[in-house]
Amino acid sequence: MSPKIKVENLYSKSFVSRRWTFLLCFASFCFGIFFTDRMWNIPESNEMARPSVTDAERLKLISEGCGPKTLYQKEVKRDPHALFGDVSKTHNALQTLDKTISSLEMELAAARSAQESLTNGAPESNDVEKKQLQGKKRRYLMVVGINTAFSSRKRRDSIRTTWMPQGEKRKKLEEEKGIIIRFVIGHSATAGGILDRSIEAEDKKHGDFMRLDHVEGYLELSGKTKTYFSTAVSMWDADFYVKVDDDVHVNIATLGETLVRHRKKPRVYIGCMKSGPVLSQKGVRYHEPEYWKFGENGNKYFRHATGQLYAISRDLASYISLNQNVLHKYANEDVTLGAWFIGLDVTHIDDRRLCCGTPPDCEWKAQAGNICVASFDWTCSGICRSADRIKEVHKRCGEPENAVWKARF
Repeated sequence: MSPKIKVENLYSKSFVSRRWTFLLCFASFCFGIFFTDRMWNIPESNEMARPSVTDAERLKLISEGCGPKTLYQKEVKRDPHALFGDVSKTHNALQTLDKTISSLEMELAAARSAQESLTNGAPESNDVEKKQLQGKKRRYLMVVGINTAFSSRKRRDSIRTTWMPQGEKRKKLEEEKGIIIRFVIGHSATAGGILDRSIEAEDKKHGDFMRLDHVEGYLELSGKTKTYFSTAVSMWDADFYVKVDDDVHVNIATLGETLVRHRKKPRVYIGCMKSGPVLSQKGVRYHEPEYWKFGENGNKYFRHATGQLYAISRDLASYISLNQNVLHKYANEDVTLGAWFIGLDVTHIDDRRLCCGTPPDCEWKAQAGNICVASFDWTCSGICRSADRIKEVHKRCGEPENAVWKARF
């Protein structure tokens, strides 16, 4: 084959290849355009993420000038004086609320004690008290608890023949004047022993005892006082609860008239207020084992009512009943009671007519028209030889026999 023919064949093949290449490229271009257009026109999926309500709200807040930074700046720019004014008002409101809650707690304690006495039963001395517990409780003026011991039978009999009404008169005193009077005593260390049987026989005869769930003992007077108030407030709903020793002479009508004057006052503590020395020496009477709590040697106690006779209002008796498990007991009973009230909002009333001396002191005062509530000898912490002398004191210093019946409480 000649060279010319070879050249023409090669040129023909090259032309064909270039033409097909061009066509393939053009077809690929068209196909790419078509496919790309299909991709951009895909419908929106229902599962595509949308802005949440929270995000929308946040955007709205920011658009209105309420973004986090803006809110913080506004909070900082608040008037500080207005803020402190709100705090002061809140503080005053809280103080008022605290006092209201305190009063309600004491009312609740009294109601709780009454409910427990009806549910669980309380110490009773006779059928009259059982009927009182079973029926609707009435409000009495005062409950007078005469603190006594197993060995004080003669003292009790001397009181029964002087200032404490007996039999029907005592029942009449309760019903008409709202005055309850009972000898207060616990049990001996040997339950059901001869001492307990002796008290049971005496109670069967007179029906004037209030038995406590308490073991008697001289060093247990503080505990006895706590149990007395707790028990008394559960048995009788009264305005006042009185504690008196069995060697003290009392004028009942004068005592009632004295207490009535303070009936509308909350948290009242009435007695002859004193402040004796704290005795640290062992072996002496009225020794205080916890003397170190009262400061340096030679210090005196805080003011408290002398133990011969004092009275507390219903809310304080309820307070003792409610908190009896945590109230601390000191060696001396009168100090112990004062300690329970020293940190409370209590009105201390110092009435010297509750601690008159025996004749001629109480006699002179009676002649002057200032009849004493209670009379005793300070040297004996009661009437010296009271079983023998109380009749004389009653004759010379006692109020008229019909005074209590004429009194209006």
